[in-house]
Amino acid sequence: MLAALLFGGSMGPPMIYMERRGRLPQHIYLDYSIANFISAIMFPLTLGQIGASKPGMPNFFTQLSQVHDNWPSVLIAMAGGLALSLGNVVSQYAWAFVGLSVTNIVTCSLIVVIGTTMNYFLDGRINRAEILFPGAACFLIAVFLAAAVHSSNAKDKEEKIGTMATKLRIFICIHDSSMFLSDSAPGKNDARMDDKASSQAKPGSAEFILQVEKSRSIKVLGSNWLLGLGLVFFAGLCFSVFSPALNLATNDQLHVLKKGVPHLVVYTAFFYFSVSGLVLGIGVNIWFLYRPVAGVPASTIGAYLRDWNGRHWALLGGLLCGLCNGLQFMGGQAAGFASADAVQAIPLVSTFWDVLLFGEYRRSSRKTYTLLTSMLTMFVIAVAVLLSSAGHRKTS
Repeated sequence: MLAALLFGGSMGPPMIYMERRGRLPQHIYLDYSIANFISAIMFPLTLGQIGASKPGMPNFFTQLSQVHDNWPSVLIAMAGGLALSLGNVVSQYAWAFVGLSVTNIVTCSLIVVIGTTMNYFLDGRINRAEILFPGAACFLIAVFLAAAVHSSNAKDKEEKIGTMATKLRIFICIHDSSMFLSDSAPGKNDARMDDKASSQAKPGSAEFILQVEKSRSIKVLGSNWLLGLGLVFFAGLCFSVFSPALNLATNDQLHVLKKGVPHLVVYTAFFYFSVSGLVLGIGVNIWFLYRPVAGVPASTIGAYLRDWNGRHWALLGGLLCGLCNGLQFMGGQAAGFASADAVQAIPLVSTFWDVLLFGEYRRSSRKTYTLLTSMLTMFVIAVAVLLSSAGHRKTS
């Protein structure tokens, strides 16, 4: 679970890094989808094939040939993959509008509040309810704190840019007055001054914010902060059902399989889960190539194939996501999907990257820092409580 936590918290930064350098999100996500699928099928092709088939637990290839019997569970697993992929598509835009840390806090908290509650009942209540549900309540509090952090940080950025604009107007007035009294030629000194200011922009400063906005492919400056939170909450709702779907697919709590048909092993369910996610991810982003959203420029399949700028970063993000999901599902099958949702502590990792790599929250107000600290503290408490509720699944 620790490995899943590190992989999940590190999947977003490579993709955000390339978007901030101007690579189109459609190109990024197509690369991501392919790498995610490749890493996902590593689990069934290796661990899913270890050992001979048993009467109640066939190996991966044996179970693939039984699709005419287990197709109801296959459809449930594929529905979970569609939900996860749709959430990931929305998240790549939410990261731009809201930021990596707030997006992950809200989406992961919704996964726990909704998904963990569903998994608790699906798992036959093997987790300790007196601990599990207070932990879910802590995650819910973290959601509201994350919304407050985003609102406060957005106001801080507006104030920085407003202050910069005021200083610029004063400078222009003084500069114009000096030009009236001086014979020196304009333009050359101005350009040199602009280049110097650009090269010395510090993370968190107004100049830094404007530089990022100028170079990135998704333009977000001046947008309504409620739009960003709306994207985040929609992504969180999509994410909250993928783990219960895989739980249903592997344990058949709804009794959709005929008597005597083996349940899907976690590796087979994960394979079908990944196939449907790949189809939706590629299909939606090919559509976005020709019908872009959020002011992103249009593109073509040919332009995508020729675009090798930072492709390795997008592939890395997909690889990390596939490894995270696979390890989480393995842990869920062993100790209960409810407690395995503790891997949603990935915002603790992603916030570190957000501050270190992207300069988020640098030079912010004391209010923003206080809210950020409170949000992360509540999240740590919630994860610790959730882990302590772990149970053990009966194999009989």
